Amino acid sequence: MRMISKNIKHLRKLKNLTQELLADELGVTRSKIGSYEEDRSAPTIEFLISISDYFKIPIDILLKNDLTKSKDSSFIEIGNQRVLFPIVVDSENENLIEVVPIKASAGYLTGYDDPEYIEQLQKIKLPFLPTGKHRAFPIKGDSMLPMKDGSYVVGRFIEDRNDIKTGKTYVLVTLNDGMVYKRIMNNIDFNGSLLLMSDNKTYNAYSVPINEVLEIWEFTCSINTQEYSEDELKLSSIINMFNNLGVELKALGKLM
Repeated sequence: MRMISKNIKHLRKLKNLTQELLADELGVTRSKIGSYEEDRSAPTIEFLISISDYFKIPIDILLKNDLTKSKDSSFIEIGNQRVLFPIVVDSENENLIEVVPIKASAGYLTGYDDPEYIEQLQKIKLPFLPTGKHRAFPIKGDSMLPMKDGSYVVGRFIEDRNDIKTGKTYVLVTLNDGMVYKRIMNNIDFNGSLLLMSDNKTYNAYSVPINEVLEIWEFTCSINTQEYSEDELKLSSIINMFNNLGVELKALGKLM
């Protein structure tokens, strides 16, 4: 049986639709739906376009991926389409974290919605994480001190833009700037954008229209892959760092 036949039947059942109801929605006969589901005939291009528009799932995902193990929650809204978002679990049915490697991070912008790309990512498990879908992203540069270059940020996927909180840090996948990790000011209600700020104040803040944000992951924890030097751990260095962040540490300063 072709993948599309199984997928049509599965998606219909996810929506609790009979063949007749789906046929009415798509403007075709019930017998045609039955023929496609039973793999007695191949769907036409026109039908593929219709069912793709109806379920808001790209045609290539309908044709190439087995959706029978997915639930309605396995899909996320990206613009006006729903993209397969596989939840990877271990033998104990606990969520695994996909790790985006440094060398492959440049390709994430083109592969973030490709189940085959996500499937080949390495997986880890951190038992203390809250519920939700998590992914680990490599951090480049020094714009988010004290986060070191090469560290990883583990983020929880945020589907509802209304859940974005001002002052918190997020990994964003953006249309024009690629993957970035920044502190955010939520200006969606004001001007339809997010203000992205670096904790290293030598970097200027900038705005990104919310319609250019493809994915957003709220900071859960970080994994530092490099040891801090003795100089970085000195009290004076720590105070200077927080002063650069605009944090007033009078009490700590009295200890020097």
